Amino acid sequence: MKQVQLLTPVAGKLIPLNAIQDPVFSQGMMGQGFGIEPTVGNVVAPVSGEITMVADTLHAIGFKANNELEVLVHLGIDTVEMGDRPPFKIQVKAGDHVEAGDPIGTMDIEAVAAAGKRTTVILAVTNSADMVANLDAQLGDVKAGVVGAVVDLNREVQPVVNTPKPQGKGSKYDALATQIITQVGGAANVKSVIHCITRVRFYLKDESQANDEVIRDLDGVIDVAKAGGQYQVVIGPAVNDVYDAIINQLGPGFGDDEASTAAMEKEANRAAWQKMTPWQKVKHGFSSLIGVITGSMIPVIGLLAASGILKGVLALLTTFNIVSDKAPTYVIINAMGDSVFYFLPIFVGFTAAKKLGADPVIMGIVGGVLTYPTIVGLASGGKVTGHLLGMAINADFFGIPVHVASYTYSIFPMIAGAWLASKLEPWLKRVIPTVLRMIFVPLIEVVLISGVIVIFIGPLITAFSGALAAGIMGIYQLSPAISGLIIGGFYQVLVIFGLHWAIIPIVVNDITTTGHSSINAIVSATMVAQGGAVLAIALKTKVASVKELAWPATISAFCGVTEPAMYGINLKYGRTFVTASIGGAVGGFLTGLLNVNMWGFAGSLIGVTSFINPKGLDFSLFGFLIASAATIIVSFTLTYLFGFSDADVKNVKKAPAKKHLGEQVA
Repeated sequence: MKQVQLLTPVAGKLIPLNAIQDPVFSQGMMGQGFGIEPTVGNVVAPVSGEITMVADTLHAIGFKANNELEVLVHLGIDTVEMGDRPPFKIQVKAGDHVEAGDPIGTMDIEAVAAAGKRTTVILAVTNSADMVANLDAQLGDVKAGVVGAVVDLNREVQPVVNTPKPQGKGSKYDALATQIITQVGGAANVKSVIHCITRVRFYLKDESQANDEVIRDLDGVIDVAKAGGQYQVVIGPAVNDVYDAIINQLGPGFGDDEASTAAMEKEANRAAWQKMTPWQKVKHGFSSLIGVITGSMIPVIGLLAASGILKGVLALLTTFNIVSDKAPTYVIINAMGDSVFYFLPIFVGFTAAKKLGADPVIMGIVGGVLTYPTIVGLASGGKVTGHLLGMAINADFFGIPVHVASYTYSIFPMIAGAWLASKLEPWLKRVIPTVLRMIFVPLIEVVLISGVIVIFIGPLITAFSGALAAGIMGIYQLSPAISGLIIGGFYQVLVIFGLHWAIIPIVVNDITTTGHSSINAIVSATMVAQGGAVLAIALKTKVASVKELAWPATISAFCGVTEPAMYGINLKYGRTFVTASIGGAVGGFLTGLLNVNMWGFAGSLIGVTSFINPKGLDFSLFGFLIASAATIIVSFTLTYLFGFSDADVKNVKKAPAKKHLGEQVA
């Protein structure tokens, strides 16, 4: 048999491998194959043979075809991250035999898209190097269970029907597995085993018992490496078979399929990274960073939206003198609306750690350190003993003068801390004995990560913010209109990185000394712009989950809280954030050009009364209305026409990061 067929696992549009938005699959690292942008979620078997693997998260199914092809069907991209609530129902298990075209499960396409993952279904022949001479994919619209590709084999094979996978002794790799186990010190010296794309990775009790030179000389072994607390035996393309033979002899309790999948993905991503051009690396790194930021914020977006609406209601109550800002009622409602923002570092620490592979509880504690009342007190009212690089020295640490910044409402320092923890934690677990880890790993992490943020990251952000504030003031004094254009276009970018605090002191100083602030009026326009963009999505999208989030995010933005719109929708879909920023630039330009002033802190549409001059109505109110109308029209129109389509929901790029801002696929 020299030519065989692969059926399509789902209905949709069949695309070539290199069009898949994933470097591991698109570059053929997992073997030759094709992708399908599905239109229906029913999944069928692409080959006749045995089910060799069903991932715990149900996002991937492996087949050993009767014609000896080894086929992987991967449902969506990055869907492994949806393990808590998998959108798949798979009705087969490892060891089952199927015929090509048999139904094997379903995929909830809308749920995958709503989670911001690509829905692309990928079929890859994982033993292509050994079996495939050529694969000709049949591009275009296809039904499930039809011929998706014709494969030319590079050697003759005999069709096999219902041949069970060898168990225990009898596999041609058993002898090699036995030799490897013996030379690493025997089964008694093995704690666990995983594998990646090329290596069998042992966790040994005592690495000194392993005989490196003998293992290197074994037929079927390429090399031996030691890294990350693992004893790695480099096998090459036959790694799956050797690993299976080893686990068959040691017992299933020694294997970890989930860890093996993560190791394979990490190694594949490292290879993909090495093949990228410098510009591709920059784009991939930035995309990954945005993915981590939005991924860290998604779990709290609903709370932010609800809190934003509550803060808007409170602003109305105080504006119309229904509730005094000194009354206990105000204090209680304000706590309800403000707590999620005030303690945001705790929540972001937890979610960012989960995203990046650090301990969420430890990072939550680090967030608690940064929002601890006495730390907040040092930042806001500590005794200033000097200045350095524009920063007030308001504390010392073991005699070292430091600037303690305010971290309430901030997210970027915690994401940086979570990334650092993801690097520090594995090293600590390698060097600290098991019996001491429970106490000393969290102790060292909390001390080091908190210290790095307070002593280094916070002051760096403050220094940069100070320089930024000086630049903004210089531009504003030169031209309010140009300043409005720049601030309006980039203010929400500053919010992402916590640099907007550079502008807040200017606003506070203006209002406390003159009673009004023109810069705060420009900032208000950026809030309106984010609301206008997400309003366009709320009206345009037919994806229920997006619409459900877009409407409260719109209300929240118009109430002066842009985080739900920005992190939950606009930044997530890329172009939308750009169109919203263009709207903000237009609104800021008009606000500066018309010399709009603002006499209060509450911005966006909810803050309309802040634009009324207490000494008598002037053009500021009308300028605010003109600028806000123009902002909404521009951001809404650009977003509706160019900034978003429902296709973006399934094509959105999430940062593929668990252990590294630029690592992890699938």
